[in-house]
Amino acid sequence: MARATGEQENTGHRAQGSKSVRQRRKRTTRRTYAVAGGSTLALLAVSLIGIAIGSVDVPLGDLVAALFGGGTATQRTIVWNLRVPRVLGAIVAGAGLAVAGAAMQTVLRNPLGAPYTLGISQAAAFGAAVAVVFGFGSAAAEFGSIGPYLTTIAAFLAAMVSTVLILLLVTYRQATPETLILTGVAVGSLFTAGMTLLQYFASDTEVAAIVYWTFGDVGRAGWPHVAFMGLVVLAGLAYFLSNAWSYDVMDAGTATAKSLGVPVESLRIRGMAVASLLTAIVISFVGIIGFVGLVAPHIVRLLIGGTERHLLPITAVVGGGLLVAADTLARTVLAPIVLPVGILTSFLGAPLFIYLVINGREYW
Repeated sequence: MARATGEQENTGHRAQGSKSVRQRRKRTTRRTYAVAGGSTLALLAVSLIGIAIGSVDVPLGDLVAALFGGGTATQRTIVWNLRVPRVLGAIVAGAGLAVAGAAMQTVLRNPLGAPYTLGISQAAAFGAAVAVVFGFGSAAAEFGSIGPYLTTIAAFLAAMVSTVLILLLVTYRQATPETLILTGVAVGSLFTAGMTLLQYFASDTEVAAIVYWTFGDVGRAGWPHVAFMGLVVLAGLAYFLSNAWSYDVMDAGTATAKSLGVPVESLRIRGMAVASLLTAIVISFVGIIGFVGLVAPHIVRLLIGGTERHLLPITAVVGGGLLVAADTLARTVLAPIVLPVGILTSFLGAPLFIYLVINGREYW
């Protein structure tokens, strides 16, 4: 009789526990959908605001008309030639940097992992500085169709040098995540020193060009650049989503992941390579935009946790919205002066970086 009573109690506890798990899952699912919907609506809202306001404001009614081919010729020119590519460029660049940051944090198992903290952004700035000082831009006509993109190509190649250094550490030295972050800081300092040296010997015009590039400007990306970046970002996001389950398992620890058949080392190397490539391409087109790859993933982790199949797409939306909002603020806060968007993202990201150093493990 006592055994039967005990079995009934155990069955009741299991039923209650199962019900509690289902309830938690439902709450988590509802929160995830709410955050996804809210962030998407926020992105649409800030995008419309970014298209509507500027040195010449476009009223909402005229904006809608211009988007569908109506309105005046001037309004259509402002909307389609200036504002829409700028806003789309900010969305794509912000999404790419945010996804790359989220992936780096996951594969390195370190909340401080991001393109800016790993030295990739600084390497790209050095490459652009080399192109400016050695006259690649002034000699663009001699290089045919690739001439206008020489600075971009130089920035991309330099960023990939930083990426290769990180991958070598992962592959041959089996460096810990902490070591990679410290190495990224050292590599970033090295490339920053090289850029400063180039500025010391550069002319005033060259220094101005270098500084302008390092500030970051989503407005420099035209329709072809936005389309190319968009394809790369979508491909990178698709790759990370296809490995979402493996990344979730890796969060449980390397030993657990290996016991379940996850190739941790190769997955980490490929993840870092794709994230770094994504970062290098975005930065080579829009310049240095710091901390978006650090801020956006942590905002999403705080709201919905770290399940990769939810984290990655929502992080892309949040990253795009953050950069659009920052760019819109940069264009309007001191109008007609246009502030570099990289300044505002750094103001946002630097305090969060300090917070993560102190309290980052509380929710990670």
